[in-house]
Amino acid sequence: MVTGNLILVNGRPGTAIELSDRGFQFGDGVFTTLLIQDGIPLFAREHLDRLERDAKTLRLPSPDREILTREITQLASGCPSGILKIHWTRGSGGRGYLPPENLAPTRALVLRPTDPISEEVPAPLTVRWAAMRLGINPLLAGAKHMNRLEQVLARLEWSAPEIDEALLLDCEGFVVEGVSTNLFLLHGGIVVTPLLDRAGVRGVMRDLLIKMAVASGYSVREERVSPESLASADALVLTNSLRGISPVASLEGRSYDSQAFATQMHAGYLRELARTRREWL
Repeated sequence: MVTGNLILVNGRPGTAIELSDRGFQFGDGVFTTLLIQDGIPLFAREHLDRLERDAKTLRLPSPDREILTREITQLASGCPSGILKIHWTRGSGGRGYLPPENLAPTRALVLRPTDPISEEVPAPLTVRWAAMRLGINPLLAGAKHMNRLEQVLARLEWSAPEIDEALLLDCEGFVVEGVSTNLFLLHGGIVVTPLLDRAGVRGVMRDLLIKMAVASGYSVREERVSPESLASADALVLTNSLRGISPVASLEGRSYDSQAFATQMHAGYLRELARTRREWL
């Protein structure tokens, strides 16, 4: 039974990285966060794919998938329920922005045990708009890099416990995502999600919901989304790897009946859970 945080830094137990690590100094790295259930890392393949893709975006060396799989197995074994965060940075060294040649990347895995996570449809969410606007940067769009200051500042905007999440616009006024979620709108038989070619994070659950919606017969569009289009949507759902697929009950006082669509997508999510468990075993 895992009772405390378990940490591996470059394959060794530890609780610290070098102060000169470029992930600490500059946010020069990427990360991904996944659930552990009954010793199995859920959607591990998809998370490792994402880590490799985002590392390429930052021109980082590709992480060794075999080593990561072995270390994930080491930490997940015997853990009934937990959250595993994997960091991959450019490594330690160099005073300025230009990294020295031939740096050895830093690999850090942190497992935090949690209470058992329900596989029921998550409770409906109450959502607000964030005042924080996301900058437009096509080069970094989609990547989950370690500089999360926009999300930190957005999350500092509210403390009311009845608010579950906030939606972020870019600096041109288009809807991009939630602070820690991706957004989907249902308009009749069409599922719309914001295009992430200029800002935002391409989440693992976002990719999965697109796949599940297509399999369920929906037309899926990735496009610019205006705030006004949310007012006319039949349903809204938010996704991330820890919450799964959450229906939105209200946005700034506008109510939504999102339960039916969320329940339908959740059924596909449970099938994907079974698939990822079979793959790992």
